[in-house]
Amino acid sequence: MASATSPSRVLPFQPLRGPIPLPGDGLSAAEQQRAYARVALQDQLLLPEGYRSEVLLQWGDPLGSGRFGFNNDYIAFTSLDGQRALLTVNFEYISPRPWAAAYGEVIGRALPFEALRKLLAERGGSVDVLSLAADDPLRRPLLEVATAAMQDVGIGVVEIERGADRSWRRRSGRFEPRYDRRISGLTGLERPEARLQCSGPAAAVFRRRQRLGYDDGLGDRVIGSFANCAGGQTPWGTVLSAEENIQTHVVEAVYADGSSPSPAERPFRFDAERLEGLGNPYGLAGNKYGWMVEIDPRRPERPPVKHTALGRFRHEAVAVRARAGEPLVVYSGCDRHGGHLYRFVSAAIVRDPRDPANSRLLERGRLEVARFDANGGGEWIPLQPQTRLNPLLPSHFSRFDLPAVLPLPHSDRSKAGAELMQSDAQLKVYRQRFGTLADLYPGRGEEQLGAILIDAHLAANAAGATLTARPEDTELDPRTGDLLITFTAGGSDGEGQADPAIFRGPNGESSWPFGWLMRLEDSTAGAERPGGAFRWRMAATGGTPWQGGLGFANPDNLAIDRSGNVWMVTDRAAVNGSADVFGNNACWIFPATAAAGGEPLLFATGPMECELTGPCFDTSESTLFLAVQHPGEDNATHRSGDEEVQAYTLRDRNGDSFEQLRQVPLGSNWPSATAGTAPRPGVVAIRRLDGAPLLAGSGGRPQT
Repeated sequence: MASATSPSRVLPFQPLRGPIPLPGDGLSAAEQQRAYARVALQDQLLLPEGYRSEVLLQWGDPLGSGRFGFNNDYIAFTSLDGQRALLTVNFEYISPRPWAAAYGEVIGRALPFEALRKLLAERGGSVDVLSLAADDPLRRPLLEVATAAMQDVGIGVVEIERGADRSWRRRSGRFEPRYDRRISGLTGLERPEARLQCSGPAAAVFRRRQRLGYDDGLGDRVIGSFANCAGGQTPWGTVLSAEENIQTHVVEAVYADGSSPSPAERPFRFDAERLEGLGNPYGLAGNKYGWMVEIDPRRPERPPVKHTALGRFRHEAVAVRARAGEPLVVYSGCDRHGGHLYRFVSAAIVRDPRDPANSRLLERGRLEVARFDANGGGEWIPLQPQTRLNPLLPSHFSRFDLPAVLPLPHSDRSKAGAELMQSDAQLKVYRQRFGTLADLYPGRGEEQLGAILIDAHLAANAAGATLTARPEDTELDPRTGDLLITFTAGGSDGEGQADPAIFRGPNGESSWPFGWLMRLEDSTAGAERPGGAFRWRMAATGGTPWQGGLGFANPDNLAIDRSGNVWMVTDRAAVNGSADVFGNNACWIFPATAAAGGEPLLFATGPMECELTGPCFDTSESTLFLAVQHPGEDNATHRSGDEEVQAYTLRDRNGDSFEQLRQVPLGSNWPSATAGTAPRPGVVAIRRLDGAPLLAGSGGRPQT
């Protein structure tokens, strides 16, 4: 850890003190041992002195034809006229415990959770709803709960306005909000004219009548959108919403022709701890989810479009590069262990980056996937029928004392899904049978390319793309043009494994659960020239300072302000016990100026058992919008006296160990401060008390 006597520096705010010692906390080793010996976490959104937060929107608020959904994630700000604006908000998923505990209180009507749980338990905990008789007593309570859950996910657009004090608030009163809108997981189920549209090659697969798998009868139209995690904005004013963990609710695996297995293979399940298979009761085809969805918040009459040329995988986020005279380039990551980094290159050229007609450029182009070299270089591999198979050898993992985890498209092409390659000999036989992606995905034209794009993750594995460490966000640095990528955690979940030659800990660890922030310098993409080269480096590594990290864990969403300051939120899951030492999830800032040092500054910490998501700014950068997602996810409602004491062994800046006792409330009441009140996800607006831009001047004190 760095010396406590580093040169004085003036900061734009006084950083919060987190639960572990940091090099920049200004304390000597002895002071660190005293200051961190006893710590109490708080069920609040904590900010530096001189800042305040206001709850702008909460789960259950009326919105359009429905309500503001659960587990708000990505937020996009669209200015209308300086005094009015739109927020486009993703609603990612349902956390069963807090959702069920608070539903009656928040929505105002009870759901039959306990009756459903008991009925399902009698049938083994799960059921294929489509096979139930019409008079089965399970149908009614199941559909009540499933429909309510699907109404609480998707996308929302909310109109906001500035008040006399320059703060943002929901537009209401005598004005009828023109733009308020709600797209749920079931949009189009009852009203076919409201169904989502599809563009690109996979639409040909959806229209095909002869297929290996399931036909939902909808052609190239889609019911709803769900698992909407992060997203991005285009220069022409639309919003891209990323469908991520669809595998929880629909069948993810597909056949060689891109068609989906029956919804019966992903049955409905609810046991108070898990809520899965929400697509099953409605017969949703899994191959129609896992896409990038474009919505125009200023045109509520325009249906959302799933752009299949961008590929189907567990989309976490998206970054759009639009330069006049060049193809449109879209970057996105697949958030899974062993997921990939992708680049879409449009077939046509951008004329004017702000032209709304640029949406058409998302319909035709080339999807490429990244192969990283350990020396800091890399190349893009096109996912096209003629691309030769060149997967990583299973023996590569043995050099790092790790088991091989390499799923490829199943060698029996009449079967859907993956087959694990566990030896080089097995892979040799596989490659003798399949030389190119065309050998794996037979067909012609758009149908063949569409099948490859629908199965993008496994196709990318076969083509030799690098298995990465759960890529979360992708953002373009406005100063340098570099692509910033957060990788939240290295390791394996048994279905995928990050390449340990690329994703290593500070001391060469082959599995590193705390994540990285990468900078990637890309070459100019050519509309006619597939592939291209890039350079990359790790800009920041998670972990405790005594492990070689910078004091954060599991980086997630990013926002970069006009000055180049990088705002980063974290997603430390409760299942990652090794990350408990980092305390509540947080918002960090990497200052753009060298004067503030290279260490991240702790700007905010979230309430208990929550994740902070979706950071974005208003036009003046005087307001930060931030989503508080799943407060109380593990223990639901906090009640007075519900807490535990945790013990940790920490190290001071001299490397000496000491013990910490930490008081940890169980559950949450956020945004209320009253014990016993059910927690509610929501969106906050954060401002300085003096109304100035968030990081203007020297709002903090000199730190030594």
